[in-house]
Amino acid sequence: MDNLKRFLVFTLLLAVIVIGALYILQPDFGISQMKVLATEAVCLKDSDSSMFKTIKHDQLKYPVGQLHVPQPWAMKQSRSDVLTVTHWLAPIVWEGTFNTQVINRMYQPLNITVAACIFAVGNYIRLLPPLLQSAEKHFMIGYRVNYYIFTDQPNKVPRLALGSGRSIIVLPFPSFNRWQEISLRRMEFIRKAIEDRIRHEAHYVFNIDSDTLFENHFGAEALGELVGSLHPWYYYLTRNQFTNERRPASRAHVPDTEGDFYYIGALYGGSVDAVYRLTKTIEQQLNIDKQNNIEAVWQEESHLNLYFLEYKPTKVLSPEYVWDKLRGNPPEHIRVVRLATIIKDKKALRPN
Repeated sequence: MDNLKRFLVFTLLLAVIVIGALYILQPDFGISQMKVLATEAVCLKDSDSSMFKTIKHDQLKYPVGQLHVPQPWAMKQSRSDVLTVTHWLAPIVWEGTFNTQVINRMYQPLNITVAACIFAVGNYIRLLPPLLQSAEKHFMIGYRVNYYIFTDQPNKVPRLALGSGRSIIVLPFPSFNRWQEISLRRMEFIRKAIEDRIRHEAHYVFNIDSDTLFENHFGAEALGELVGSLHPWYYYLTRNQFTNERRPASRAHVPDTEGDFYYIGALYGGSVDAVYRLTKTIEQQLNIDKQNNIEAVWQEESHLNLYFLEYKPTKVLSPEYVWDKLRGNPPEHIRVVRLATIIKDKKALRPN
């Protein structure tokens, strides 16, 4: 027993000596450790789904006896010309793979709200009116929608007549001398907006670039826990041709031997909870790169592609959902263009 007491006393003294030495060598040791513990506690709190408005799959009830739709045939593919499911079993949404009537009958009774985050900074404010007007014709019609407009010119946000249950909410965003800085800060501002209000006001959230226009139906078939969109310039190429960040020094690094798809940063989304985790993680990775004086080749889009490689989207939107007008007329397998990036004068819009 005496030997045990001596051992315990010796161990305690040794621990005190080690901690004291660390404190002397690194005076902020104790404070920094407390900060780490506090940060971990905040992260645990932030990941608590009770913070967010959520829709669970078992809430999506199909109204038996109310609809008469064609039977899906297990022996025949809905589309044979394109990939309709990923190798992690996430659906890829193309025209012909879903029934809008069925989906609406499942989602509409839940009275969901969809948040659309749009950054209209500097001269990009000019593009906001036509985008919102097109959204009012095609985006989530029949659902409540909150347009969160991040801008440095709140007085120029248009006052439009919106549909029932749809609103515009203006949030401040600083001006920058580099367009790249806007891209680098979007994750931070979406994350803050979710913390401050979106988590109380919406069930799903999408980031939508301001230099786009809705051209056709864009509805609840796009909703999912974590949603990525195939880039219209790269979906048909091999992974070594993707424009991922290839420098190992960046936290966005993806080797050219890896990669499922290349996702566009102009459109991504999901449940508020999932998008919060996405923006928070990418914001942290962007800050680490900044501390190391490195900027990923395509800023947030590069980090988004690493995130979607590590945390697979539960739903993937085909290039129908973000077509680039610079590619010209879409090929035959793009049966409908839902959202399209516009042809614009970049020099007139961007500060650099």
